[in-house]
Amino acid sequence: MATVLLVEDDHIIRAALLRSLTDRGHTVHAVGTALDALRRVASDTPDLIVLDLGLPDLDGADALRMLRGIADVPIIIATARDDETEIVRLLKAGADDYMVKPFTSAHLDARLTSVLRRAGRASREEPVVIDAGSLRVDVGQRLAYLDDQPLTLTRKEFDLLAYLAARPGRVVSRRELLEEVWRQPSVGEDQTIDVHLYWLRRKLGESAAKPRFLHTVRGVGFKFAVPA
Repeated sequence: MATVLLVEDDHIIRAALLRSLTDRGHTVHAVGTALDALRRVASDTPDLIVLDLGLPDLDGADALRMLRGIADVPIIIATARDDETEIVRLLKAGADDYMVKPFTSAHLDARLTSVLRRAGRASREEPVVIDAGSLRVDVGQRLAYLDDQPLTLTRKEFDLLAYLAARPGRVVSRRELLEEVWRQPSVGEDQTIDVHLYWLRRKLGESAAKPRFLHTVRGVGFKFAVPA
């Protein structure tokens, strides 16, 4: 079973979810504020986070972005807000799933299991360490080296590099990158990829015109290749 961080300010709902998830075999740590959640994640990263948006000290959307900055774990939003625009915004900000209250504990457990299954499948499919000539990507440690020198990459730059490097020779579409790396709908976000790819290429000592590792396939997507 999973270790779950439950972030919910309503003590009645928090106690009910804590009891039901524990009864289903999960180890649950429950907190009532965003600050406590950030402290908990910084000291002991859980397998998954269930995050309420209506927190007393920080808006849940801001808490989501901050949690995403320090932990690469699945996050399920659990809230009474059911506005479609808000849901899309939060999915774009890094949420893995979204549940509108009220919901049953069985429903939450099913969503939790599904999200963890997807995350586990992705981690099993990709190698832990990728050696590509002068480039080395340590997926487990989230470190990358070029000519034995460490690269300073942002979280998304590393995610983008690791995803492409794990699929050498295969053309990866923009849609796939948005769905798998950014975890967001593949609509109208091409510039996001281009900006991250531009900075990633600079750090790899290449450009779109003179690629070493990251090749653009016009009209289709991108391909990682090991220099000859």
